[in-house]
Amino acid sequence: MKIDFFWDIGSTNTYFALHLIRPIVARYGAELVMHPFNLGYVFRHHNYVLTEEPQAKLQNRGRDLRRWAEKYQLGFRMPDTFPIKTSRALRGALVARELDVEDAYIDRLFTRYWEENDASISEYEGIASLANEIETDPDLFVARCEDEDIKQQLIDITQSALERGVFGAPTFYIGGELYWGKDRMDFIEDALQNARDRH
Repeated sequence: MKIDFFWDIGSTNTYFALHLIRPIVARYGAELVMHPFNLGYVFRHHNYVLTEEPQAKLQNRGRDLRRWAEKYQLGFRMPDTFPIKTSRALRGALVARELDVEDAYIDRLFTRYWEENDASISEYEGIASLANEIETDPDLFVARCEDEDIKQQLIDITQSALERGVFGAPTFYIGGELYWGKDRMDFIEDALQNARDRH
């Protein structure tokens, strides 16, 4: 069973979803297909501005995220620099896939930003040092991130996400069914169990 996972490094909830989905994928022998997409573009398309939400909701969000971190014993901390521009880091994920280091890249990307308070991953200096950490040539890695076909791939994935109905991150698809948010894991597991029972 395939699970499509649409993600952006700038999404707090995607950090948690990445950690929560993997044990489920392992339990069911599912295939997790990662799709980096430009969440900021999608937000603008829908005229959604995070900071325009009610102040009470924004104030609660920080405490709620700490609850999730405590519950699942994760090293999450809100970075000092938030939000960040994410397109370079997202293009890096596409390059990492070409080089067969996608999982290692994504792991370090999320750890550096959401645990180690390292906003340099929004710039090529940070991406180059990350590439070096996962034992790929940093100069070649960064150069590939700037190639027009990699840029176009990210645009195409983002447009495809919009066409499929993606409006936020994390978004999961199983078959034609959309699941949005870090708190939809029970439904995802139910879908995988139902698919298993049918076969």
